Amino acid sequence: MSYRSLISFSTVVLALAVWAAPHSAAAAPEVVWRQSTEQPADSLEGQGHQKFAELVKKYSNGRMEIKIFPSEQLGKKAAVIDQLQAGTVHIFNSTAAYLSKWEPAMKYISAPFVFDDRAHWLRFMETDLVKGWLKNVEDKGGITLIGNYMDFPRGSWRVIVAKKPVKSIADIKGLKLRMHPDKLAGAAWSHLGAEIRVLGWTSVYESLGKGIIEAVNSPAALVESMRFYEKAPHITAHREYEQSVGYMVNAKAYNSLPADLRAAVDKAHAGASLYEQGLLDADTMASINRLKSKGVTYNDSMDTGPFRTRMTKFYAARAKAGELPKGFLEAVDATR
Repeated sequence: MSYRSLISFSTVVLALAVWAAPHSAAAAPEVVWRQSTEQPADSLEGQGHQKFAELVKKYSNGRMEIKIFPSEQLGKKAAVIDQLQAGTVHIFNSTAAYLSKWEPAMKYISAPFVFDDRAHWLRFMETDLVKGWLKNVEDKGGITLIGNYMDFPRGSWRVIVAKKPVKSIADIKGLKLRMHPDKLAGAAWSHLGAEIRVLGWTSVYESLGKGIIEAVNSPAALVESMRFYEKAPHITAHREYEQSVGYMVNAKAYNSLPADLRAAVDKAHAGASLYEQGLLDADTMASINRLKSKGVTYNDSMDTGPFRTRMTKFYAARAKAGELPKGFLEAVDATR
């Protein structure tokens, strides 16, 4: 190669390097967030979270990336919520009732057998009472919610998955029932007659197999992916409460985002919520039908009236003892 050719080649290489440097830098995201989820990545809920990550990348033009850690890889709820508050985890997905660490009243958004139906619950969630609870969480805990909490559903309706058929409230008496670490839920189901066993979500399958528990409450759409039916082949719908998946976020991290990235996150949440709703509508009954074809029984006709009647006495007693949040039952009644 001649000296002149060598100089020309070197000039081209240098020009390409100068051009590539800023373009390579631009390709790297400006913001990378860690998102902890409870459900497996291939579950219906897991697919919704993945859609959120994809949409954040799309709407931010690659300037922001969400790294998802499914199946409680970063720890159980209490540990992850501590990480969320500290800012080492940016988003945690679970029911917002877990924000009761900073506002004890939040656990009552999932109070068993107190709301008539989902429409009643949605009206309650829009009250000034609930908005005040969420403001307290942000002020005390530094955690807020992305978008509208009610938009991203969790597993359609609630069911009980049991080793023996549950046909009425009489079948609850003495039943060894897995419960998440929530005193209200535990007290409610104890009042209904169950023997409560507090266990982590990912411990349920093994515990069913060993006989530590005989039943678990679950969103209908998660029964198949969690394989509960292999150990407990009887599913009964009870719709104990309505439930959504909260996109709990470190408030400082969220509020410090540039306006356009915050808008991208909000838009991604709205889009992922619609996507999740579509998945659930299309797939929940398909999942139930697949389980039925494997010999699993499914009962969607149990009379839950006796459950609500018995729980009316439970909440009345708590109100009389001053154990309910101020204005709770009044807001429930006002939104019927």
